[in-house]
Amino acid sequence: MYTSFFGLKESPFNLTPDPRYLFLSPFHKEALDHLLYGINERKGFIAITGGIGTGKTTLCRAFLSHLNGSTKSALIFNPSISDRELLKTTNQEFGIEMDPAADSKKDYIDALNHFLLKTFSSGGNAVLLIDEAQNLSHTVLEQIRMLSNLETEKEKLIQIVLVGQSELKELLTSPSLKQLDERIMVRYDLRPLDRKYIKGYVEHRLVVAGGQGNLRFTGGAFKKIYAYSKGNPRRINAVCDRALLIAYAREKHIVSKGMVAKAVEDIRGNMTTDHLVMGWPRKRVASVTALVFLLLMVAGLAGWKFRKGIFGLSTHGQEITLVRTRHVSSRPVMPKKKAASLFLDEQTSLAGLFRLFNEKRDSNGLDGDGTHLGLVSFNLEAGHYVMFKRPFRVNVSNSPPSSLPSRPRYLLIRQVTADGAIALDTEDRDQAVTRDFILRHWGRKVSWVYPYNTRNLNLVRGMSSPDVLRVQETLNEIGYMVQPTGFYGQHTFHEVMKFQTVFGLTADGIVGPRTWALLYQMVE
Repeated sequence: MYTSFFGLKESPFNLTPDPRYLFLSPFHKEALDHLLYGINERKGFIAITGGIGTGKTTLCRAFLSHLNGSTKSALIFNPSISDRELLKTTNQEFGIEMDPAADSKKDYIDALNHFLLKTFSSGGNAVLLIDEAQNLSHTVLEQIRMLSNLETEKEKLIQIVLVGQSELKELLTSPSLKQLDERIMVRYDLRPLDRKYIKGYVEHRLVVAGGQGNLRFTGGAFKKIYAYSKGNPRRINAVCDRALLIAYAREKHIVSKGMVAKAVEDIRGNMTTDHLVMGWPRKRVASVTALVFLLLMVAGLAGWKFRKGIFGLSTHGQEITLVRTRHVSSRPVMPKKKAASLFLDEQTSLAGLFRLFNEKRDSNGLDGDGTHLGLVSFNLEAGHYVMFKRPFRVNVSNSPPSSLPSRPRYLLIRQVTADGAIALDTEDRDQAVTRDFILRHWGRKVSWVYPYNTRNLNLVRGMSSPDVLRVQETLNEIGYMVQPTGFYGQHTFHEVMKFQTVFGLTADGIVGPRTWALLYQMVE
């Protein structure tokens, strides 16, 4: 959304583990050196641990890019597997062809051993990297230990890298895994960034994303980023991405301390229990609690004869009745009117979606005659909603307890705002919702009304037409660097594929109906 405004080729603070963005702080460089040493020296087992969001997966992706062509690699990112599934997946990742009739653990191990011996005899090496290893069962970990027995008299045939959160260290110290723990020759625990590396980290990502120096953060902004993130790269990315969105909304090229503070507030949410208790700041609640406690002590010391009035508040005796009779009106207390719900049913949300589309078309004169209306649906990550320019609805992932679990509920969005969005409630009234609210209830399935033409609009490489020019201009507007020429050349083809990959479409480079529909949602 903000990339073209800042002159960036892509978003610099995505949470995806792209090895191009790896910032080699002293800790990350040491971890990478440990990995390369363990593999090149055939140490057998390597363990890389670290807290959530410290960059372990990104580091491993970068590590794999450093391996030479003679080193074969197998990656396992799903730790919720059985020991037999581990062997099967490992062989598939190494590209080992199996006899269709072979399905036992022995068959898989024999095939793997044959592959490893062949690789070793040709001067190669083999690496099995398992991410999120703290979630592996003891049975699977024991099977992994057994794989290390595949060796020659002098060398390990397979190098196994276990990557996981800090809990992996505790897991490996359990008595049942003592033999595995003793075989790990290389270990490294990845730490968050020190304060002095925050600036380098942020500027490194801006440069990789195509920044030319026209966008910068102030010294106060960097201090605020560290105060929130404590050097955790994932948190740095989250707050910087939000801060850039705020700067974009204010049309500023300098990100200030205040913008970062606002970004932190947006991420935490105005009503999170970490920051607020029943709408009150935690410090204020603590102060009020202390004051009440002090008043109770003073009242207690003031006279024994008032004990009933004080302690009666917490008993079930007559004292409660007397207090209520004297201080509470006899009129019945009317329940407050229940607030209109933001979670709509299928029929209401669909009718509202088409009504919002027609309102926009009538007011702007858009989407004239000769088109048909259809409802398109996509499974999209929550962070993509900030790029939407037209009304949409999204399935609610966790409806309120009062909702019927068997019926889907939807959040109907009129428009996206800098702080969240404007949603319609069941009484058809506009309600401002925060970004945190949207992310918390995001159910992935997103729908909107799309006006389409019956003629064939598939665009392929080599074509020249006004439609190609329209696609190029749209891609440019949302941050993809495409020269608007009207000719569908190689560069446009690659940018279209990149767009399709990011949003979960088939990356074939063909601008078909679904690619058109997604581009339509991102421009006015």
